[in-house]
Amino acid sequence: MPTLTDDLKTRILQAVDQGYAAQTELLAQLVRIPSQRGEEARAQDFMAAQYARRGYDVDRWRIDVDAIRGMPGFSPVAVSYDDAWNVVGVHRSRTQKGRSLILNGHIDVVPIGPRSQWSRDPYDPAIVDGWMYGRGAGDMKSGLVACMAALDALRGLGLQPAADVFLQSVVEEECTGNGALACLQRGYRADAAFIPEPLLPMLMRAQVGPMWFQVQVEGDPQHASAAFSGAGANAIHKAIFLIQAMDELETRWNGRKHEHTHFCNHPHPIRFNLGKIAGGDWPSSVPAWCTFDMRVAVYPGQSLEAARAEIEAFVAEAAARDPFLAQHPPKVIYHGFMAEGYELKDADEVEGVLRASHERVFGEPLREHATSAATDARFYGLYADTPAIVYGPECRMPHGYDEAVNLESVRKVTQTIALFIADWCGLEAYAA
Repeated sequence: MPTLTDDLKTRILQAVDQGYAAQTELLAQLVRIPSQRGEEARAQDFMAAQYARRGYDVDRWRIDVDAIRGMPGFSPVAVSYDDAWNVVGVHRSRTQKGRSLILNGHIDVVPIGPRSQWSRDPYDPAIVDGWMYGRGAGDMKSGLVACMAALDALRGLGLQPAADVFLQSVVEEECTGNGALACLQRGYRADAAFIPEPLLPMLMRAQVGPMWFQVQVEGDPQHASAAFSGAGANAIHKAIFLIQAMDELETRWNGRKHEHTHFCNHPHPIRFNLGKIAGGDWPSSVPAWCTFDMRVAVYPGQSLEAARAEIEAFVAEAAARDPFLAQHPPKVIYHGFMAEGYELKDADEVEGVLRASHERVFGEPLREHATSAATDARFYGLYADTPAIVYGPECRMPHGYDEAVNLESVRKVTQTIALFIADWCGLEAYAA
């Protein structure tokens, strides 16, 4: 295998730079394709075409919920998977002398919210002061494209990985993670996984595990004037009462951060985010129903079963404080994220390769962080005995208006990925 000399490292970095204009244009093309939940198929077709154009074997399949339902890490779903497609581009080494690698990224993006609040069309990417704007530009289409561009740079030098590499473009990261789980069910395994999520060019040491739950609240529907049969019980008001009470549980869970090494200095690792509320049928009727949806999270090592039991017990306890709710107990259901937290450990070898690659590009030691967000890394680390590192570009306003990615950080992260692949997988002569 070619020796990864300092001269070769320099040539790899230069090759990334030489292809960076094309990489940026490719990212813009991908951002122009909306890929919210249930609408990812066209973007996945784009990714499949890119992989095929590069000569990779392409595996495109529709996720079978029944096939993954019993697997560790499965999250309950309440939506159709009829148009939920994963795509994997497979590079096969001729020599198999190196260590195999999964390069994983998600194609799905979150909703844009009111379009009028964006300063520009969220699906018409624009570059302003070195930032590319657009939904998904950062989270995380830039990472998906960076993985391809890193391999393109090696090919430009007549080289390719001396081990199998699996380029995974998955759905469902933003709501369940079942797309990554389906890759495990499909049989994809490697010696390491690399996920270029836009959480800054830092090594993610630990992440929380998100949970989604919905509380269903009853009311007593009466005429709004209360002229006929009394005031009734307003389900929306009752829901608000419970929502406000949830602050107590949030405070309680954050009070436990000192029990978790990587989160003890985090200012607020656990948030009970009220993400959605709906209720009522008619302005002149006291609302008969209301539901509200929350996203919470658990620490690495925290039991999901225990967390669910505590949530349900707290909702029952809070409801008991209200005379109506005490007689009409709210229901708690789960539909979406049901994820464990993840901590990267026992991964000195893969960490060492990342540290060396990062330092060569950035000229400074690699820093670490713990995040109150989540990534698909948990599937590889917890359920496939595969060290999964998360390291990516800088993104501004992910999930918000005017999402943007720092293009200079994308360039440097792509260089880091290229060096990482060369070191981790080894190199062999490119064979078309």
